[in-house]
Amino acid sequence: MAIDNDTLDQLLAGRDPQDLFAKDGLLDELRKALSERMLSAELDDHLENEGAAGAINRRNGSSRKTVLTGTSKVTLAVPRDRAGTFDPKLIAKYQRRFPDFDDKIISMYARGMTVREIRGHLEELYGIDVSPDLISTVTDAVLETVAEWQGRPLDTCYPLVFFDAIRVKIRDEGFVRNKAVYIALGIQPDGTKEVLGIWIEQTEGAKFWLRVMNELKNRGIADILIAVVDGLKGFPEAINAVFPETIVQTCIVHLIRNSMSFASWKDRKPIAQALRSVYRAETPEAGLAALEAFEEGHWGRKHPAIVQSWRRHWDQVIPFFAFPEGVRRIIYTTNAIEALNSKIRRAVRTRGHFPGDDGAMKLLYLVLNHAADEWKRPPRVG
Repeated sequence: MAIDNDTLDQLLAGRDPQDLFAKDGLLDELRKALSERMLSAELDDHLENEGAAGAINRRNGSSRKTVLTGTSKVTLAVPRDRAGTFDPKLIAKYQRRFPDFDDKIISMYARGMTVREIRGHLEELYGIDVSPDLISTVTDAVLETVAEWQGRPLDTCYPLVFFDAIRVKIRDEGFVRNKAVYIALGIQPDGTKEVLGIWIEQTEGAKFWLRVMNELKNRGIADILIAVVDGLKGFPEAINAVFPETIVQTCIVHLIRNSMSFASWKDRKPIAQALRSVYRAETPEAGLAALEAFEEGHWGRKHPAIVQSWRRHWDQVIPFFAFPEGVRRIIYTTNAIEALNSKIRRAVRTRGHFPGDDGAMKLLYLVLNHAADEWKRPPRVG
């Protein structure tokens, strides 16, 4: 329902414009008035339904209740009934927060703000003093959603899945450890991106990856055409143990970055340029010939470890040459997974470390969920 200009003039008459949006200003008054009117209407409806069922019940005054909104504290006069059977839907009997309050906290948490920062933000902008326990309670509620999301059914087939890891600091058994968080990003046949899951590494190596693959299979995936991995030892074997027909492709970007780690800053640009002839070759034979030429050239002789790295992963590099240019470009650039990693790094940068796996999981879920909402256009192929 639109508010006409005459009504607005009456609401604004005699008010200081600076006070309209302030704590206890016009907006808070409107929220209070509207909420009390809705509660009164709810009680009217409740009494009407009980009367139609033959029950005798009536109003019994009101009680005061202070609730947190997204911007302030509001004290409401909540109507009561004599039988005590009225439980309002707007603000339930034991509820002390409007839904938008929880949404605001979760939104700030998803953007990487710590509990202390959220408290300071609410205090500074809205004059609301919120305990750390309340903020933790609100964000912990996300874990139920995470569990449902992590176990949801998946599509039968994904043409392309990126498996990548990012390391975060998590307190575990009294020590802060660097743990690997794995993200699986699926590309559907129409190009739509979907985060398939998040896993925090609990055990080392192949056993962990085998568990992840079996989990994906149990959630409905029957086939992955191409799996792009970061070259970790044992990962390709774990994938093919569960999905034997899957083509496992080493991420070219990771190989290049690993190559750069052997060289000084001033050498990196010309080395990257020289390696282009390897991964841009038309065939595996031409790519291997280009790698041998690199090995015999200036940079190969100066940094032999680069060639050794490429040779160790060559079996997982070879499939790349069979793909058309459009598919190569998607596999090579890995823009989607890199964009996700960038968002995660920004969110965890100020935290130092997480108190446990659950704390890391709920933040990562919120960051990835927020990123998924921003995806609009599928990548172009061909």
